[in-house]
Amino acid sequence: MTSITRRHALRAFAAGTAGATVVSGASLSTPPGALAATGGARQRAFAAAAAEFGVPEPVLLAVSYLKSRWDSHGGAPSTGAGFGPLHLTDLRAVAAGGSHHDHGAEDPRGDSARRVLAPHTSPALQTVDLAASLTGVDAETLRTDPVQNIRGGAAVLAHYQRELGVRADGPDGWYGAVARYSGAPDTGTATFFADEVYATIISGASRTTDDGQVVTLPATPVSPRREQVLTLGLTTIAEGAPEAPPGLPVEWIPAPYQDLGNGDHGNYDQADRPNSQRITHIVIHDTECTYDEAIGLVQDPTYVSWHYTLRSTDGHVAQHVLTKDVGWHAGNWYLNAKSIGIEHEGFAAQGTWFTEAMYRTSATLVRYLAETYQIPLDREHIVGHDNVPGPTPSNVAGMHWDPAPYWDWAHYFDLLGAPLNRRPLRQPTGMVMIKPDFASNTTGYTGCDTSAPAAACPARGSSALFLRTEPRDDAPLLPDPGLHPDGGPSTTGISDVGSRVSTGQRYAVAETRGEWTAIWFLGRQGWLRSSGVVPVLGQVVTPRPGLDSVPVYGRAYPEPEAYPADIPPQEIVPLQYTLPAGQKYAAGPALPGEYFWAATFDPAQHVVVRGTTQYVQIQFGHRVAFVKLDDVLLSRTRP
Repeated sequence: MTSITRRHALRAFAAGTAGATVVSGASLSTPPGALAATGGARQRAFAAAAAEFGVPEPVLLAVSYLKSRWDSHGGAPSTGAGFGPLHLTDLRAVAAGGSHHDHGAEDPRGDSARRVLAPHTSPALQTVDLAASLTGVDAETLRTDPVQNIRGGAAVLAHYQRELGVRADGPDGWYGAVARYSGAPDTGTATFFADEVYATIISGASRTTDDGQVVTLPATPVSPRREQVLTLGLTTIAEGAPEAPPGLPVEWIPAPYQDLGNGDHGNYDQADRPNSQRITHIVIHDTECTYDEAIGLVQDPTYVSWHYTLRSTDGHVAQHVLTKDVGWHAGNWYLNAKSIGIEHEGFAAQGTWFTEAMYRTSATLVRYLAETYQIPLDREHIVGHDNVPGPTPSNVAGMHWDPAPYWDWAHYFDLLGAPLNRRPLRQPTGMVMIKPDFASNTTGYTGCDTSAPAAACPARGSSALFLRTEPRDDAPLLPDPGLHPDGGPSTTGISDVGSRVSTGQRYAVAETRGEWTAIWFLGRQGWLRSSGVVPVLGQVVTPRPGLDSVPVYGRAYPEPEAYPADIPPQEIVPLQYTLPAGQKYAAGPALPGEYFWAATFDPAQHVVVRGTTQYVQIQFGHRVAFVKLDDVLLSRTRP
C-alpha cells in the first residue's frame, strides 16, 4: 500500500506540535534507541515498555501522542473514561453522571416567540482489564502510575498485534494494531486514527508534558500496511453525511423533523442557509452525557438538536442536521440562526480532559466548515457555548457554560492551522489577547464535585483566568449583575463565568500597574497579571460623543417596523449591563439586524426578517454581546 502523503504528515506535524519544546541535543532525526539515555523519566518509560513488549518505540510514542499528547493528567480520566499517557479505559472507575442540562438551565432554542422547551450506553472498551491481565498490575496502579500505564498500553498493543498473527519488527506492520487501539468500532474512524498516528511518526514531535517531562518522537520514514485494518472485523458505517471534509469519516444519524401537532414541531428548523442567512459562527459544546446518550437525545423529536456530535475515545463524528438548517443548541435564537453547533462528548464540571483524537477530528471538521462558509478562524467567530449571551435579562443566569475552562483553546487553534497571536507584538497597543500557558495555568476552581460544591476541582491546566477588582491576588472577583443580582462578587465556581476571561479573547486595556493589567469588562475594570496576556491589534468600540452610556444587547434583532404584519415584532430588550462613556471594548464582526421566524412546521412559511439596524459584536464580558452601530464609534488600535 502507498504511504501516508507527505502533505498529510506535514499538516499533522504542524498542527500537533505547534509550540512544542525541542529537546536540547536531540533532534527529530535522532535514532529512537538513543533517546532513552538522553531523555527524562517519561522518555525512558516509553523505551523500556517498547523493548519489554516488542512494540516499535515510534509506534508506542505516536499512539500515546494521539491519545494524550504524552500527558498523565495526574491520574484523572478523560471525557472518554481513559487514563494516563496510553489512555487505558476504565468505565467502572468513572461515574457517568450528569445530564445534558447540568451546565445551565437555558432553553437551547432561545426563541422567545415560542413556548419554552422542557428538558428531556453502550459500554466503552474496558482496556484497563486487559492491561491488568497482561501485566499483572492492578487497575488502580495502571490508572495512576504513568510508567505502569505506559507498560499496560504497550502490552495491549502487543496483544492486538499477536491476535493479528503478523510478525513485524518495524512500525510499518503495526497499522492494524494501532487502528484497533483507537477503540473505534468502525473501519473509517479506526483508519483516520491510525493515519494520524503514522503521520506523527513520519513528521516527529517533541513537547514538554503537563508534569514537566520532555518527550521526543524522532521523524521516522514509514510505509504503513493500511490493508491490515480490513482484517479487524470492524463495522462499515453508513457514512453518507453530506457535509464532511475529505478523509474524515462522518456518520449520518439524522435528527427528526417532525410535526408534533398542536402547532408544535421538532427538533430543528429547516432553512436555506447561507442563501437565506449567512452562517457566521461555530459554537463548541460538550454533551454533558455519554456519546450514546447524546445520539439517543438528538433522535428524539421532542428534544433539541445540533449539527454534529464527536465521540471522545476515538474522535468519531456523526452529523444530525444539515448546515443549511437551524439547530436548537445555543440558547440564543439569533446565534442559532447564524451558527453551526458541534457537541463533544464530555462533562464540563467533572474536571476531565479532552482526548487528542477528538481535538484533531474536531479541528479537521471545523476547518472544513470555516472554509466552506468563509468563517474567520478566531475567537470572535469560533466560540464556546459559554461565550453565547443570554438573549434577554431573564435568560442570563441560566445560560450554559460549556465546554468550560479545561478546553485547550490555544492547542485547538494550533490544530485549526490558525495559531492564536500568530504575529507577536512587543509594544503595547491598547488591546490584549488572553493567552496563559495552558499546562501551567492550574487556576483553582471549585464545584466540580456536586456532593461537595465548595471543594477544589482537580488542579489541571486551564484556558481561563480570573479578574480581580484590584491589582492583587487576594482582591475580590468582579461582580456580575446578571449572575449575581444581589451585587455580590463572582465566585471561583466552575460554572460562574462572571469574572472570567478565556484564551484567545481580546479586550481593551484600561490601565497597567507594574505586573498587572486592567481590562474593560462588563462596564468596569478587571485586573489580571500581565503574564497572562499578549498585546494585539484590532478594532474597539466606545460610545459616541454626547452619550453617557449605550445599551448592550444579547441578540441583534431588527427594528419593529421591519416585521411583516403577520409576524409579531420581537422586542429589542437591553441586557442588565451598559457600556459607559470612556470605556472601550474589542469589536468583533459587524452583523445585520435579522430575525428568523420559523414557528410553523411548513418551511415554506419560514421568513427571515431584515431591518436597517446594524450591530457590532463586542467582547463585553466572558460572553459576547451586541451594540447598535449607530451608538458607538469604531477605531483601530495602534502600537
